Amino acid sequence: MSQTIERSPLGSKDRVKTAIAAAVGTSVENYDFIAYGTAAALYFGHVFFPSDDRVVGTLLAFATLAVGFVMRPLGGAIGGYLGDRFGRKPVLVGAMIVMGAATFAIGLMPTYAQIGVAAPIILTAIRMVQGLAFGAEWGGAITMAYEHAPWHRRGMFAAIPQSGNPLGIALASGVFAWSATLEGDWQWRTPFLLSAVLVIVALFVRSRLSESPEFQEAQATGKTEKNPLLATLRDDWRGILRVIALRVVESFAYYSTATYLLNYVSEREPDLRPTALGAITAASVTAIFVTFLAGSLTDRIGRRPIYIGGCIAAALFAFPMYLLANESQPFLVATVFIVGIGLIHAALTGTQGSLLTEQFRTATRTSGASLGYQIAAALGGFAPLLAALLVSSFGWPGASMLYLGAALVGLVGILLTKETWGRVERERVNALVAEAKREKAGLAPTRR
Repeated sequence: MSQTIERSPLGSKDRVKTAIAAAVGTSVENYDFIAYGTAAALYFGHVFFPSDDRVVGTLLAFATLAVGFVMRPLGGAIGGYLGDRFGRKPVLVGAMIVMGAATFAIGLMPTYAQIGVAAPIILTAIRMVQGLAFGAEWGGAITMAYEHAPWHRRGMFAAIPQSGNPLGIALASGVFAWSATLEGDWQWRTPFLLSAVLVIVALFVRSRLSESPEFQEAQATGKTEKNPLLATLRDDWRGILRVIALRVVESFAYYSTATYLLNYVSEREPDLRPTALGAITAASVTAIFVTFLAGSLTDRIGRRPIYIGGCIAAALFAFPMYLLANESQPFLVATVFIVGIGLIHAALTGTQGSLLTEQFRTATRTSGASLGYQIAAALGGFAPLLAALLVSSFGWPGASMLYLGAALVGLVGILLTKETWGRVERERVNALVAEAKREKAGLAPTRR
């Protein structure tokens, strides 16, 4: 006897639990991944890449940061394939285990002073594993929340795991701000070691999830793809290109701010490092709510208006962010991080959950969204390195031009992307939801 598949316009009975569990997982994944970016900006240049030239050490540290991003498309391809072929849930659990183990291992790493050149080699290998796990995680988390959600609230529900991103960032920044008061290597080791607690909690929550009802239906009706990755590349390559363009602005905007600008401020005024770390924490907390708000707004007015506004805001902020930071005033420095991360970046991420997912059909959704998302992330991972190189040649305007260029790529991308949740779609789905609510209440269906 075939299993009954719950496919209702009101969403599955596990819709809230699934969205929250996805958010818990993404927060831990982002804690782990961002912890490395923070450590690379503040510590790893001299811990693992000692050099007489401090700029060289910083560039090498940022290079290993970029290596993790290079691995993310491969992780996205693997995770997307497995998620579309065998289900979303197993990928979420497996990615969490791998990511947690890699992050904990960094906390135990011997330094260059202890084992010489083997230290950066091992660190780079672990960073590659981190990139694979992080790349595999995002697509499954978003599609699970999206596919369990009420059809008229998918923007809001897909924004919930996206809100886990700034939550993890806030946790990482907060822990680094606290660990800065410790002695010696414990300043950077402690945040990585503490991640084990978060991973255990996230694994417990995710292991109790039910599989996506849309995937179950596709599987039951034989509508899954034998090779979803190949099908995505063959049939949905335009969607992948759209996702890359849309994601570049958000990825560059974040890492240019949270990683490179953090290093820039700290190098210019070391006394402002605690202020910058505290500002990133405050900005990330702000972003939790702005991300959710942006996703909710997309259900009312569509996905494109929010994203267009975010891209324009990023373009207008490119030069003021460094003009304000160069004043070296704590309030202005904090304002830069809060605007860049808490408002602009959050508006983009809050929209992405639904916008990027809706570029693909159920059978290839995880593969397509993951691959495009992670290719753009790989490009964004080079933002701190590129910014450092440009600033060494052209001064701070070089970093501003990089930020502006990414904003313009995103703006062109969204202008060329059709609205996936326009007035016609909203009216049609709202009618289906209304009928489902009447049926659930035991009322007669509306006659047309």
